[in-house]
Amino acid sequence: MVNRRHIRIKVMQSVYAILQSKSDDLTKEEKFLLFNIKKTTELYVLQLLLMVEVRNLALEHIEIKKKKYLATQEDINPNLKFINNRLIQSVTDSPEIKDYVSGSKLIDWKENREYVRILLDELIESELYKDYLNDEEDSFYKDRTFILEFFKSIVAPNEKLFDYYESLNLSWVDDYPLVNTNVMKVIKQMDSGDVFTLRQLKVKEDDEEFLVDLFRKTILHQQEFTAEIDAKTPNWDTERIADMDMILIKMALTEFLYFPSIPTKVTINEYIEIAKDYSTKKSSYFINGVLDKLLKEYNKSGRLKKIGRGLL
Repeated sequence: MVNRRHIRIKVMQSVYAILQSKSDDLTKEEKFLLFNIKKTTELYVLQLLLMVEVRNLALEHIEIKKKKYLATQEDINPNLKFINNRLIQSVTDSPEIKDYVSGSKLIDWKENREYVRILLDELIESELYKDYLNDEEDSFYKDRTFILEFFKSIVAPNEKLFDYYESLNLSWVDDYPLVNTNVMKVIKQMDSGDVFTLRQLKVKEDDEEFLVDLFRKTILHQQEFTAEIDAKTPNWDTERIADMDMILIKMALTEFLYFPSIPTKVTINEYIEIAKDYSTKKSSYFINGVLDKLLKEYNKSGRLKKIGRGLL
C-alpha cells in the first residue's frame, strides 16, 4: 500500500524535523520514521472497523424499535439487508484484522460513538441507503457496490472524522488519502467468500531499505549539497530559499548520486510533484531549474553512476 512517493514524503518530514531540532541522533529518528510508516496500517484498520460499527449501531437502533410499546409492523419486521451485508461481515470475520486489533491499542469506536452516529445518520438520509434497501436483488455484488459507494461518498470525505484523526496523529493527514484509496481498491477486488487481509499493507523489504537509506544519506550529505546548491543559485541567499525546497533538492541529489537504479527523470518528476503539494507555488520551477543544472554538472564530471539503460 505504501508507495515510493509516500515514502519520500515521510522522509522529507523527518529530514525537516531533525534539521529543525538540530539533533544528531539518526538512529532515534530512523526508528520513529519506521514507526510512522507502520501506523498507516492502523488508520486502514480503523476505517474498516468504523464501517462495522456503523452497522452495529444500526442493529442497536433496530432492537430498540422492536421494544417500543406501539411498535409498527416495520419495527417488528425490519429490513435487515444492511445488517447482513456480506462485505461488512467479511471485515468482522477476518482473522488478520482480529489479530491486529487484539495486539494493538486501537481507538474503541464504541467509546467514540459521535463519529459513528454522524456517519449512520448521513447514511440513513441518503438515497443510496434507501435504494439499497429497496433493491430486491440480494447478492454479494450488490452488497459490495453499496459499501464501496458508502465509503466513497460518506465515510472518506467526512470532515469531522478527518479532523478527529488529525488530532490523534498529525502524520495521518498525509496518510488519509492513501489509506482511503487503498480501502476502495481492496473493496473493489473482494469476491464472495473472501476475507480482508493485511498483507497488502506490509512495507516491502526493499522499500523499507530505501526509506532508511534515503533519510540517512540525505542527512549525512546535506552540508555538502548546501554548498553545491549555493554555487548554482548565485542570485539567491541560502536563507531566502524555502526550507522545504532545500530539503527536496537535497533528497533528489541523494537519489542522483547514491541510488544508481532510480532513473533521474523519475527522481526529478517525483520531487516536482511533492513540491506542488508541500511548498510554495513557484517551488516546482525553482527545484526543477536547480536539479537540471546540477544533473548536467554531475554528468559532465562523471559523478553520476546509473545502472542500466535509460536511467539518466
